[in-house]
Parts: sequence; C-alpha cells; structure tokens
Amino acid sequence: MTVASVAGLRVRPFGGEADLDALVRIVNAENEADGISERDSIDGMRAHLGSPSDQFDPARDVGVAELEGRVVGWVSREWVDSREGDLREYRVWGAVDPVYRGRGIGTALLAENERRSRELAAAHGVERPTAFGAWAADGRPAAALLDRSGYSVVRWSFDMVRPTLDDLPEVPLPDGLELRPVTPEQHPLIWRANREAFRDHWGGSDESEAAMHRFFDSPDTDPSLWLIAWDGDEIAGGVNNSIHPEENDALGLQRGWLDSVFTRRAWRRRGLARALIARSLVVLRDRGMTSAGLGVDADNPTGALGLYEEAGFAVDDRFTAWRKPIAGGPST
Repeated sequence: MTVASVAGLRVRPFGGEADLDALVRIVNAENEADGISERDSIDGMRAHLGSPSDQFDPARDVGVAELEGRVVGWVSREWVDSREGDLREYRVWGAVDPVYRGRGIGTALLAENERRSRELAAAHGVERPTAFGAWAADGRPAAALLDRSGYSVVRWSFDMVRPTLDDLPEVPLPDGLELRPVTPEQHPLIWRANREAFRDHWGGSDESEAAMHRFFDSPDTDPSLWLIAWDGDEIAGGVNNSIHPEENDALGLQRGWLDSVFTRRAWRRRGLARALIARSLVVLRDRGMTSAGLGVDADNPTGALGLYEEAGFAVDDRFTAWRKPIAGGPST
C-alpha cells in the first residue's frame, strides 16, 4: 500500500528470501549509524523470519518499505500477553536506512505499524487492556520518535560487558547438582525450563513451538556452549551461551554472550547462577573469546544486576521499553 504522508513511499508484504539481503543491510546500517553493537546476518534473519506462529507470522506481520525503487526500511509486529497485569501488548518495531532519514519515513512506518496492530487487536476482540509496545536504544533516534509519538517509558534494560576474560574465579556448583552435555532430545526440555524461569520476570514472550524452532534454527545457537545444571531428572537452571562470528568480524571483537541466564524457582538463592556464570566465562575464553556480554532487566526481581556486577560486568548500553494505550480498546 502507498503511505500518503511521504510521497512515493510504499509498504508491501514481506517477499521471503528475495528480501533478506535488504532487510539485513538496513538493520546493520541503522545500528552502525546509532552506535549499537549488534549486527544481523542473512542466516540469522532467515531463522528469525521462519516458523510462523499465531503471535508472529512474517506473512502478516512484516512490511517492506520502498521509495524510488529501493528498499529503504521495514517494520515488524508481534503480540504477547504481559506477565505483569492483565495486558495484551502489540509490539511494533522498525528500521530505516540512515541515508533516507529526515524524510518522515520513520514516523510514517510507525503509524502504519500501529494501524495494522490496531486491526489485529480488533480482530482478537480481547477484553483485557491493550497497548502498543516498543523497545529502543536509549538516546537514539528511535527513542525520540517513540517519545514524540505519545509513548511512555515503562522499563529499562542494560547491555553489560566484561571487558576481559582474565582472572576468572572458580565457583563450585551447589551440592546435588551436576552439568551434563546437551543432547538434541533435551532441547525442548531446556526451552521449556528457560521459559518457565522467566515467567516471574517483566514483559512477555512467544513460548510457542514455532518460536522454539526459530531459536534452534538460528546459526548462532550452539548448544555445545551451554551449561545446563540438573538435579536428577529436573533442570535446575542454565546459561545459553553463544558466539556471533559475523557480528564479531564486523565490530572487530572476540566477544561471547551469556544470552540467557536462568534458574528455576525451586533452585534459587543457592548460588547456582553465580557458579554457572563463572563457568560460562571459562567456556567462552576456551573458545577464543576475550570479552563477554549479556543483557539484563534493570529491575530484575532476582537481583541479577548485582550478580553480574560481582562477576565483573559493567553497563555498556541502555535500552528502554515503551508503551502507549491503543485508542478505542479497553483501558490500560
């Protein structure tokens, strides 16, 4: 469809494989322009846009923006039921090629994203409160756009970095727990244990089998890097570590990531996360990494921020979660 607010701007449905190169180009160019230390790859984007679910279906939820015969931006949408309160959140996201900034494209794409999300919310007909949701790197153009578009900050999160992997501590596992090599038949168990552990945390996520497939299809998902602690037949907690070679090459880094540090409720307050973090740093160092990163909710209810600081991590970047009530829907 044509977006009237920007002359010549057209938003069309996602075209599959033929669009991947342009989508990755735009995301990486925007992140580079805004000083965000994240880079996508073609294979990673293919996995992200695969395995549609009810909550995120690229055929319905991804739009590609064209101007003057060139792809200049794109948008995506998903919905989640938030864990705090009785709220359904329709999350919107978009990126614009920095070369085309200053033409109102970002504003137009956000409005289009909201329009499509509002239609989906109406089709769902839920009685619970509804809101648009979005994430943005603090102090960057996306955050300014959300601010002037009526969104309010509702949460903060941090990217944290441990700048070296020298002088790593040895921390024993709690009594009765053991680490076992991850095998393919364990993948669904680990996925479910991870999702269960985060149900105490802020926000919401797609916990569907399709979302699990998207995760395991990612080229940077490497279970040989994971540390999963078992108590008999039960998973007590774990760390899903990863290395992103293309991102590291682009940024000139040798950085590994503790992508998800989780402890199930029955095994908390016993030092398990501390032990797994320490061992994860050794795993990443042994794979040739020289630094480590992770993301954390600033108000994490289990005290994760202090735990990561104790392990040598410091805040490297800040991100904000934003919300805006959906007009005409149940009140938030």
